[in-house]
Amino acid sequence: MQQDEPSSLTTAKAPGAGIAGRDRWIGLTRFTPARIALGRTGGSLRTEALLDFRVGYARARDAVQNEFNAAAVEEVLRAEKMETFRLATLATERRTYLARPDLGRQLSENSRRELRERVAVWGKRELAIIVSDGLSALAAERNAVPLLVELLPLLRAEGWTIYPVFVTPFARVKLQDEVGELLGARHALMLIGERPGLSSPDSLGAYFTFRPCAERTDADRNCVSNIRPEGLPPAMAAQKISLLLTESARRGVSGIGLKDVETEVIGGL
Repeated sequence: MQQDEPSSLTTAKAPGAGIAGRDRWIGLTRFTPARIALGRTGGSLRTEALLDFRVGYARARDAVQNEFNAAAVEEVLRAEKMETFRLATLATERRTYLARPDLGRQLSENSRRELRERVAVWGKRELAIIVSDGLSALAAERNAVPLLVELLPLLRAEGWTIYPVFVTPFARVKLQDEVGELLGARHALMLIGERPGLSSPDSLGAYFTFRPCAERTDADRNCVSNIRPEGLPPAMAAQKISLLLTESARRGVSGIGLKDVETEVIGGL
């Protein structure tokens, strides 16, 4: 079995590295979870680095494949005094959802009918929020509720009127356009699990669009990404999203048209 012994070259070029085979940049790892300063054994990764890679890969696969516990998310949202409403897409199970992204971009016929029927009951409101598992159920389950707990008071303090939170398994970002258009909402905000990285299987993304409709494209959306305690914490993400939404409403634009003012709006956040 190959042992983790330093080569003569490693010893000569990395004096004082501390542990055999480690990279001289090892101290920088305290600033980032990125895979840096992995060291080597000859021409190979150290056993520790290889095992860490395999663990990260397994967690990323689990995040993509795990089922979304939508009922549990709804229960926690209601415990936080938030009204919820369940929607469904044309994707009915996870394997199909992963293979057919187009099905996650469209509501089921039952959900379309229910939204049309509810519009008169809810009345005209400004913001529709959709929560979905996307490519990481873990992200939605861990981070959507903490984000909303921070975000909704900020928006309500600015006078925003908000529909119930639409918990929607197997959705894609484009679904926000159909939901927002059916409701006649001024803005639609999608909170969705992002594609997992090796060190971030629970990263949540927040996408919003002004005047959502079928004609909207990705160029019409803004995104705040990597929302999780180890990335952009929910409290900071809520401040950023609130400021961007407010500026979007003031200017009547979203997407690339809002990029130029983002720095001056959010300052040093």
